[in-house]
Amino acid sequence: MAQPSKPVAGATVTAPEQVSPWLSCAAAWLVPGAGHFILGQQRKALIFFVVLNFMYVMGLVFGGRLFPVATSEPLVLLAGAAQWVNGLARIVAGMGGFGQGIVTAASYEYGNTFLIVSGLLNALVMLDTYDVAIGRKPR
Repeated sequence: MAQPSKPVAGATVTAPEQVSPWLSCAAAWLVPGAGHFILGQQRKALIFFVVLNFMYVMGLVFGGRLFPVATSEPLVLLAGAAQWVNGLARIVAGMGGFGQGIVTAASYEYGNTFLIVSGLLNALVMLDTYDVAIGRKPR
């Protein structure tokens, strides 16, 4: 069994610097994984970045639609809000003219599902970032 390591004489132990929970959540909204990166969790940040952006891109490739945030139709409102949780990816896709939604494509609904679920998963990642930033979860 391995023995716990002892501190080196003369070494100073510094606590991780405090990061604003709101700054880390804003970074996590803008780019998935950025909040965890700011908090020093590079491995988690990389995984979230790759997986969530891959899902978003696949949703666009499958012909998914970027839904507007329209209050006239509740389900369209919820789908649009979920897609906007991806921040920068949603902004870039909208400005680039992607996500027109090819309704006749066999993969249209799959594309919509990927776009919406990637946003909802990023909302969970943002909540996790907040919990880590306020100390509710260990770093």
